[in-house]
Amino acid sequence: MKKRTAFTMIELIFVIIVMGIIGKFGIEFLAQAYKSFIFSSVNNTLQQNSAIAVEFIGSRLQYRIKDSTIVRTASGATPIPIANASGDSFKVLEWVATDIDNFRGDSAPNWSGIIDLDASNKTTLNSPGTDTTKINTLIDTLSYGDRGIVDAALYFVGSNNDVVNGYGWNGDLIKVNAQEGTIHPIKATTNVDEFQSSTGTDFTGIDIYEYYKLAWTANAVVMEDYNTTTKMGRLTFYYDYQPWKGDNYLDGKSATIMENVSTFQFMSISSIMKIQVCVKSDLVEEYSLCKEKTIF
Repeated sequence: MKKRTAFTMIELIFVIIVMGIIGKFGIEFLAQAYKSFIFSSVNNTLQQNSAIAVEFIGSRLQYRIKDSTIVRTASGATPIPIANASGDSFKVLEWVATDIDNFRGDSAPNWSGIIDLDASNKTTLNSPGTDTTKINTLIDTLSYGDRGIVDAALYFVGSNNDVVNGYGWNGDLIKVNAQEGTIHPIKATTNVDEFQSSTGTDFTGIDIYEYYKLAWTANAVVMEDYNTTTKMGRLTFYYDYQPWKGDNYLDGKSATIMENVSTFQFMSISSIMKIQVCVKSDLVEEYSLCKEKTIF
């Protein structure tokens, strides 16, 4: 007769115990591995997005007219020169941007940045090497047909600077319209290398400097839709608006820079600016990441 073999009771109990141990710690191991994967994925995403956000803002601040930068607590709130700002209640950062696209030009700058003082008078300003027709075409393209050189303005390097009134940030255009502000609205003449005032007056009594920067838009970075419960909001970039024509940033075009932003802070020391962007994740509780950038 053949003898049949089988598990003994002790062997069965041992197998059950081993399987229970594997089941308990195996599930915990898988859960920990999954948690680590989620954390790593969230961290990498926040690292990438926050880096893109500060680089985006920094690349545009790089070409700001430094003396034009202001802050506000909200849209329509009192504009304050960034050099005078203190505290962390400011949600709006604004500046007038140099027209770097036209300055780079195609094969040569479309505006030279130089005024020939001898060839200029109080009615027309001569700028050798400038082509106002090309400037107008490029501004028209960049603004999707909304703007032209008649919306542009000049900033004379070295001129007296009235940050709030000189650029029209507060909506009071008396100085700007009289060409007594820091920014000077211009338009083209029949000569492509000349500018004249677009405000109905001329440059009588105004100090004209040899070097200038041309601008056709202001820029703003705004913390919007901040949720006091989640402590997160959205960073939005505004462009294609002219404070020297009475525009508010809400009159311009906008694009979202980043969602789930917990902190947007900035400070200025002389001509140097520092920005900080902190972001949070709604997948990992109480996890945030910050990026900083210094702009000269």
